[in-house]
Amino acid sequence: MTEIVLFHSVLGVRAGVRDIAARLAAAGHTVHVIDLFDGASFDGYEPAFAYVQSLGGDEALLEKAAAAVADLPAEVVYAGLSMGAASAVYLAATRPGARGLIGLHGAVSPHWFGVSSWPDTVPVQVHEGEHDPFREPDEVAALGASVRAGGARFEHFVYPDVRGHLFSDASLPNEYDGDAAGLMLSRLLEFVK
Repeated sequence: MTEIVLFHSVLGVRAGVRDIAARLAAAGHTVHVIDLFDGASFDGYEPAFAYVQSLGGDEALLEKAAAAVADLPAEVVYAGLSMGAASAVYLAATRPGARGLIGLHGAVSPHWFGVSSWPDTVPVQVHEGEHDPFREPDEVAALGASVRAGGARFEHFVYPDVRGHLFSDASLPNEYDGDAAGLMLSRLLEFVK
């Protein structure tokens, strides 16, 4: 089966992250949940964003992500929820051996990391809610263009009428959409098999 590295959102490792990891593991995959916050988690976005800044911002998190996977096999699929997708994109594009990238609740352009050409052996799948308040279509479009130009497969799923950002996290009742979460998980499982 597939070995998967999963990065959390800006809210930290919450029930929604653990649930995705458990479902992947139940399907026979090995999942490494990387906790860039050393156990801290949040119920709201503002304190979470402030916490990221207290850690040194996005660049510090990328360095921490790279260090966290240094002793793992190179042949993994990188997945990230929202902010965690940045770490996943960075590693999938720059660490040789990557087998795939999954952006859950968004993704970013590899150009942020100085990547001019996407590896042709790294397929990508991105999932977003149609009305996600944090959605950045230009970032996902740039990622898609880079992936296709590199010769790899790019799949982008936008879930109609979904308003929540982390719509797969049942512990966030104002964001959760069970139907979209179920469909996303089935597509995710198909991608990693």
